[in-house]
Amino acid sequence: MNPRVKHVQPLENFRLRLTFANGEKRLFDVSPYLAYPAFKRLVNPAFFSLGHADHGTVVWPDNIDLCPDTLYLDSVREKQEDYSVDSLDKAEGS
Repeated sequence: MNPRVKHVQPLENFRLRLTFANGEKRLFDVSPYLAYPAFKRLVNPAFFSLGHADHGTVVWPDNIDLCPDTLYLDSVREKQEDYSVDSLDKAEGS
């Protein structure tokens, strides 16, 4: 397996909307990882929102990142209704 993240959108409730190189769009819940010391800064929503795609994975300042295999295997595929205008507006805070 070699999933590569091409785009990431940090969402509310410590979730990430991920687009992989194969075109799949998936949702990943970061909240189970927040108890680990390596991810403690992500508890701050402003810091969490700094997550972005780099070298095929999601990274934050201070060398915080997640394995792309974990992002793929522990995420769920988005349903088509997740792309409605209303849901995207809510996710973007509009």
